[in-house]
Amino acid sequence: MPRSVAIIGGGVIGSAVAYFLTRDPAFEGTVTVVERDPTYRTASSALSASSVRQQFSTPINIEMSKFGIAFLRDLGTWLGANGDRPDIGLVEHGYLFLASDAGLDVLRRNYAIQHEHGVDVALLDPAGLRERFPWLSTDGVVMGSLGVTGEGWFDGYLLLQAFRKKAVAQGVRYTAEEVVGVSKDGERLVRAVRFADGSSLVADVVVNAAGPWAATVAEMLGVELPVRARRRCVYAFVAPESLPRCPLVIDTTGVYFRPEGDGFIAGFSPPEENDPDDLPLEPDRAAFDEVVWPALAQRVPAFDRIRLRSSWAGYYEYNVFDHNGIVGKHPDIENVYFANGFSGHGLQHSPAIGRGVAELIVHGRYRTLDLSPLSFERVLRNQPIVELNVI
Repeated sequence: MPRSVAIIGGGVIGSAVAYFLTRDPAFEGTVTVVERDPTYRTASSALSASSVRQQFSTPINIEMSKFGIAFLRDLGTWLGANGDRPDIGLVEHGYLFLASDAGLDVLRRNYAIQHEHGVDVALLDPAGLRERFPWLSTDGVVMGSLGVTGEGWFDGYLLLQAFRKKAVAQGVRYTAEEVVGVSKDGERLVRAVRFADGSSLVADVVVNAAGPWAATVAEMLGVELPVRARRRCVYAFVAPESLPRCPLVIDTTGVYFRPEGDGFIAGFSPPEENDPDDLPLEPDRAAFDEVVWPALAQRVPAFDRIRLRSSWAGYYEYNVFDHNGIVGKHPDIENVYFANGFSGHGLQHSPAIGRGVAELIVHGRYRTLDLSPLSFERVLRNQPIVELNVI
């Protein structure tokens, strides 16, 4: 049983690990979360579009989402602290994936996997889409996949703060330091993490939860981690009319939109050849004019008269290997755990990841949901489990 745990990264993943560790009656050690920016100004948790869905293409992501939505629905019970029951504004209006002829086979294959795992999803032809959503143009659409229940969106920053506040109430210490290196005992054990001010923190266990900067931390450990910081821009706009029962819609072009307050937000993932690492966190206005707005106007006629209100950019901690998280130990290091590379779905999967990593640390195995498909071994064996539904 570890006496001390150091978690590098105090975003939603690191804070979830800290929370689940200190709520386990079998854990009797201390937990220190090292977060270099306690304002979370550039944290992915604070800059995300913050959604939850079960329409994934891999069973492990589906199962993590099923726990995630159950956790979010009962958040007050899980994360209530000092009489305060957090409210993250969860809205369950579903996801709607639209497919052209080119995407139909993938949509159907994904539906079969989702149906097998109990996801409440419906396939709709163009007539069925127009009946449910009369504001939607179905030009070029041959099928839509609608999450009927268990999908929606929420305030990701408030979820992060709720995890952090509850973790602190359970005895977790947060420290605002920048990790610049580690001290090792041989090649297989890390004894301490070193900070920029020259001090260090001794720990029996170290968790890499550094988000988009996880590869830098891994390099300090002598590990190559296929996680990169990929910029994603979010555009907030207002439209001349509301869209009744509007879900989060993923267009055939890959552009997505959903309601937000009295308006909407939208975005897209650029093609791989136009998606370099570490772009500055400045929104790309040209991409809105050239890619996002034309797709919106074609899919929703009322969107040809929208007005851009604001925009921002955040990083996906993008796993270039197979778009899935990398969770657990590296086989060459005995006391370091990884929780990285969730490629845009870290917020919704943070409850499952936090619980799973805590179980590994305390009990040496997964006791609830088996996350071993996300192990580092698959990367070393070059056996990807590719997630097709990355938005």
